Amino acid sequence: MDSENPTMKLDPKYDHYDYPTTAKNGQSGHPGHTTPEQDAQVYQLRMKLEADGYTERLDTLTLLRFLRARKFDVALAEKMFVDCEKWRKEIDLDNLTRNFDYHEKPQVFEYYPQYYHKTDKDGRPVYIEQLGNIDLAAMYKITTSERMLANLAVEYEKVGDPRLPACSRKAGQLLETCCTIMDLKGVGISKVSSVYSYVKQASAISQNYYPERLGRLYLINAPWGFSGVWSIVKGWLDPVTVQKIHILGSGYQKELLEQVPAENLPTIFGGTCECPGGCAFSDEGPWTDPQWTRTPKWAKKDEGKQTINNEGVNPGTIPDGGAKPAAASAPTAEDVADEIKPAPAPQ
Repeated sequence: MDSENPTMKLDPKYDHYDYPTTAKNGQSGHPGHTTPEQDAQVYQLRMKLEADGYTERLDTLTLLRFLRARKFDVALAEKMFVDCEKWRKEIDLDNLTRNFDYHEKPQVFEYYPQYYHKTDKDGRPVYIEQLGNIDLAAMYKITTSERMLANLAVEYEKVGDPRLPACSRKAGQLLETCCTIMDLKGVGISKVSSVYSYVKQASAISQNYYPERLGRLYLINAPWGFSGVWSIVKGWLDPVTVQKIHILGSGYQKELLEQVPAENLPTIFGGTCECPGGCAFSDEGPWTDPQWTRTPKWAKKDEGKQTINNEGVNPGTIPDGGAKPAAASAPTAEDVADEIKPAPAPQ
């Protein structure tokens, strides 16, 4: 393969970045580390999508993520992109991101906290999920699966802008991924089966529509026997993905603190952070610091539209990324492989 380019080739029509565009990791196929062949594949993919009538999200960083997710197979990357755009249109995601009001969030978080909180030592957003108190029956008295999945999609959009651009500005280099912590404390087989359908839908959104967003994944307080399942599952996964995933038991603090500064980690996980009002609701990070954040592009359009509050719709009607609802039974090792990508941080 030809030598890597020292700088990324930008398209003046689509590439209007106000943050660094060279990736830190230096891996081939990442921004600033592409070969002439890979640059040509970006151009080819863009031309195909333009010919199909697409005019948005054709910037180089986005196309590279879709190409990496499909091993630079242009036809497969094109299909993935087109499927994503169809899903975005079906749920009116641009308008949803600007106007969605998840007012029941504090009540939902009593059962299922999901939040972004500060950064790891590489400068990436830290995303946290606590799965131990999930009770979907109780949660569906507060909200619907549609609104939960809508919130998931909106949070993914906010990862792309403003979270990652703000983190990139502060770090002085391009950051495209998150550091995810999934706390499995209190999760048993009986509880897994009751939430399997929702988790599968959420995982499908991550996997199908937000590729290349996972930097590191720490599964902490992993129950007894989980490591045995993982030893089998990891043999089926891409080695690059396997390197990102760390399965830890109750003695996770030392390894986790090697990646996340103590002052950025909530006290419940062995850190020292105690945000006023609770870390789960602070949304603290470079994306809320005026020095690093900018108004996200999605917020600059149709600012006067009314807030979306789709409480009247039936649960589960939002397009689910292609996942079919699962039967209420414990997942198999194959299912663990499918779901190893968390939501909403993704992959």
